[in-house]
Amino acid sequence: MKNKKQIFSRSFLFLIFFSTSLISLKTLKKVNIQDIKISGSKLFSQNDLVNNSSLKLPNRLIFIKTNFLEKELKQNLSLKNVIVSRQILPFSLKVHIETRTPTAYGERILNGKKISGFIDNDGIFINKQNVDNLNLSKLNIKVFGWKKKFKKSISKILIAQENYEFEVVKITFSPNGFLTVEEKDLKTIFLGFNPNLINYQLQIIDNLKNEFKKNNFYEKIENIDLANPENPKIKVFKP
Repeated sequence: MKNKKQIFSRSFLFLIFFSTSLISLKTLKKVNIQDIKISGSKLFSQNDLVNNSSLKLPNRLIFIKTNFLEKELKQNLSLKNVIVSRQILPFSLKVHIETRTPTAYGERILNGKKISGFIDNDGIFINKQNVDNLNLSKLNIKVFGWKKKFKKSISKILIAQENYEFEVVKITFSPNGFLTVEEKDLKTIFLGFNPNLINYQLQIIDNLKNEFKKNNFYEKIENIDLANPENPKIKVFKP
């Protein structure tokens, strides 16, 4: 009985040693591009991930900084989320991707050149090659003059349309940051420079939309100035 216990104990220790050694050897194995396994999206290839990050291959699995790689890919490919994990059995570098859903066309200036792309509800600019083409025909909004510092304001406008009655068709930031929106019926609306006023201004736009709808006043409007929402100004066409 004692001998059986000793044999079992030795076998168990050997199994642990073997498993630990196998894991150690696998983590030291070098990752090549074919070892990258992508899930969640078919838009991106293994080369896309390498070209849009600082990942150098071949590289040992244990040395790949997964958290840093996630941040790079999320930023460079305008992703909603990305999870990078090391897998030993089967050996691979797993990359799970969650893409962004565009809700507007977008245009930005980068290094003096106009770049066309798309905007999602978070106000994030997405390059054309990083977007699924299936639902683009449903986009009715255009955003011009996108900059990173404007994304919160853009997001508030895009999300507000889900709760309000107005229908914005164009969002424009001038080179100096002056915000103008175009509403389907209210036409041109000046919102100005202060992003802290956006929520209040959107409420006023919704109120005006509902009020003018009752009075059929749309055709008389030329533009609305809400840069100072406490003193809104409405310019009408003169006959």
